[in-house]
Amino acid sequence: MFGEVISKFSEKAREQPEEEAKKEQIAEKKAEEKKAEEKPLPKLEPKKAEPKREAEEVIKEAPIEATEGAEEKPKKKGLFERITGAVTEAVTTTKISGARFEELFQDLEITLLENNVAVEAIDKIKADLKENLVEKPLQRGKVEDAIRKTLRSSIEELFAQGYDMKEKVKEIAAGKKTAKIMFVGINGSGKTTTIAKIAKLLQENRLKVVIAASDTFRAAAIHQLQEHADKLGVKLIKHDYGADPAAVAFDAIKYAEAHGIDAVLIDTAGRLHSNVNLVDEMKKIARVAKPDLKIFVGEAITGNDCVEQARKFNEAIGIDGIILAKADVDEKGGAAISVSYVTHKPILFLGTGQGYSDLTPFSADTVVKSLGLAG
Repeated sequence: MFGEVISKFSEKAREQPEEEAKKEQIAEKKAEEKKAEEKPLPKLEPKKAEPKREAEEVIKEAPIEATEGAEEKPKKKGLFERITGAVTEAVTTTKISGARFEELFQDLEITLLENNVAVEAIDKIKADLKENLVEKPLQRGKVEDAIRKTLRSSIEELFAQGYDMKEKVKEIAAGKKTAKIMFVGINGSGKTTTIAKIAKLLQENRLKVVIAASDTFRAAAIHQLQEHADKLGVKLIKHDYGADPAAVAFDAIKYAEAHGIDAVLIDTAGRLHSNVNLVDEMKKIARVAKPDLKIFVGEAITGNDCVEQARKFNEAIGIDGIILAKADVDEKGGAAISVSYVTHKPILFLGTGQGYSDLTPFSADTVVKSLGLAG
């Protein structure tokens, strides 16, 4: 995302001091020419003829050796000293003014917007760059490195501190209590598949799981979740289509507690954050189930829409973490950069395929490398 624009940024940053230096040289040359024109020419006096001298006399007068006590001539610099001196003189420093920075940042801002980076995240990146670049001495040839280093540091700071979900579940289960994890998101975000992936992950860590089909809004959702449960050998607690979602979650929790199950994964109906009735229903499930973790599942490829959805769900129920599905087909990366910063919640996993094992623990380093800012 950033490679080309950083190069342009640094090239333009170098242009200004070079252009100013050329203007100063031209002005100085004109001033010297003008001064030379105004200065009166010296009067020329006729040169006195010197008497001819024989070559032998000149040779005799010429000293063969330097006389004692004569002043020594300055020592001539060696080749290495001349090179290092020239390099030292050539390595000058430059500064980027505030006005120049605003002009330079426009290209980067457009690139960030085109890649679905939220305005709040862009403002932070801009503030960080400004603090580290404006009116600071920058070596010529090092401008690009300074920009890259500041961008990398700024983006790393966008991500909230995460946690290991399986360790969290183990910790809760160790206290002889069932861990309750509620999943929210809009329709088509990959929520149902993500729940199956989390179930598989917990099973691989020797944790027992039960799933609650609390998406009673769509009959197809219950059927889809049943297929996943059957493949994984996981118990699914379900009611009929149109039943009270909160009642399903309640029954699943009671079943898990009675059978020593470590975790209950609660599916919920996909809903737009603008659908008041469904949002109220989601709040009811949260009140009844009292989940230990509320996880927002969003599609990475939807960019700013995903960020806005996460913001609204966080305002409604207070999410505890984020999973970005379909991250493997997200070429822009704006959602990953923005969603954690906007909600102040950690990204826990990236969905990288349709298989149950296609769930990658989130790493800020991975995002930074994908943006071409590693090093």
